[in-house]
Amino acid sequence: MDLAVQTGMIMFTSLPILLLIGVPISISIGFSSALSMLMVLPLDGAMVTSAQRLFIGTNSFSLLAIPFFILAGNIMNRGGIAIRLINCSKLIGRRLPGSLAQSNIVANMLFGAISGSGVAAAAAVGGTIAPLQEAEGYKPEFSSAVNIASAPTGMLIPPSNTLIVYSTVAGSVSISALFIAGYIPGILWGLGVMVIAAIMAKKENYISTEKTTLAQNIRTILDAIPSLLLIVIVIGGILKGVFTATEGSAIAVVYCLMLSLIYKEIKLKDLPKILMCSAEMTSIVIFMIGVSSMMSWVMAFTNIPQKISILLLGITDNRIIILLIMNLLMLIIGTFMDPTPAVLIFTPIFLPIAENFGMNPIQFGIMIVFNLCIGTITPPVGPILFTGCKVGGISIERVFKRLLPFYVVTTLILLLVTFFPALSIALPKMFGLIK
Repeated sequence: MDLAVQTGMIMFTSLPILLLIGVPISISIGFSSALSMLMVLPLDGAMVTSAQRLFIGTNSFSLLAIPFFILAGNIMNRGGIAIRLINCSKLIGRRLPGSLAQSNIVANMLFGAISGSGVAAAAAVGGTIAPLQEAEGYKPEFSSAVNIASAPTGMLIPPSNTLIVYSTVAGSVSISALFIAGYIPGILWGLGVMVIAAIMAKKENYISTEKTTLAQNIRTILDAIPSLLLIVIVIGGILKGVFTATEGSAIAVVYCLMLSLIYKEIKLKDLPKILMCSAEMTSIVIFMIGVSSMMSWVMAFTNIPQKISILLLGITDNRIIILLIMNLLMLIIGTFMDPTPAVLIFTPIFLPIAENFGMNPIQFGIMIVFNLCIGTITPPVGPILFTGCKVGGISIERVFKRLLPFYVVTTLILLLVTFFPALSIALPKMFGLIK
């Protein structure tokens, strides 16, 4: 039997078995990678190579942006920035059917555009708006479904930790170009959710009873401007070349901290706890990147990506069918695996195939992250799905039926992203980030 086939069988058999019996995903990836490495190297060589790959996989200046954006998100959540974004979003959604649900969607887009975390958005925004929706008579399955369906927009609208990971594993792909490329797909996702939410709200006759004066509205907008300026400063600075994405992430931390201290929502004694929480979250992500680097090395060494490419091309050479198969596989993978390891493991497999059919690496990056975003709200593993249900105090069974229309609209947008390159690469071209 071919070495690549043997190695692939061990790798892709041991990994799901370990996941099914409850082994943490990073340990599962590391163990299955180590087993696979023993197929191609002697014990001492496998040990040395594993250690090297763990170091090399995380030894990247670009990856420094991840802990800083995680820290910025935690400071936002506790520093009064999130609530100001939510209050501002209420003004946008007030005139639409299901105004509080629409406000939830806009707030998730704004919060995600600063924190880059869908789970954080679902927890922070959903936890704040859910009691207000309950007071207005919204059914918990509706409000939870809207919160869950809109939270992943933050993984597409920059800054996005998942896109940073993709740029690292894909090679010479600009983080700035990926960031700006995520805007249109992310906004389309949010608008699609808003349309479905409006249709549902109209059927349920959800009407806002909250009245505000012009003076209150102006005060709310002025209160939110400093928080919204963070998006302009960080993304604008990256696009203008004033600083890199990594430097921008550090600036985001300083800005969020200064703003939170001005708001008097965070005291200096709170910082050790925030730093520790951010360090724990960072360690999980970085360790996962390291062990995934081991797996990527084994696949490259045994030519597994090339074998899979030959297998897919043996089925058909039709570009549309190949891209549909890739999307289907990534949707399935996303329901069982977190986005970070999925990007690290499957980018080396599918990117060469996509490029072979003329797809730009930036478009492919947005496509693969879009797929995995859908996975975060899909059973059985979806982290945003579980977070949203916990925040809403509702079971997955009750909310799942309400999520079905959102799955349909996000899948349709995914197909648009897949087959209309301009949705991903028009903005990077406009800003001169790609030719």
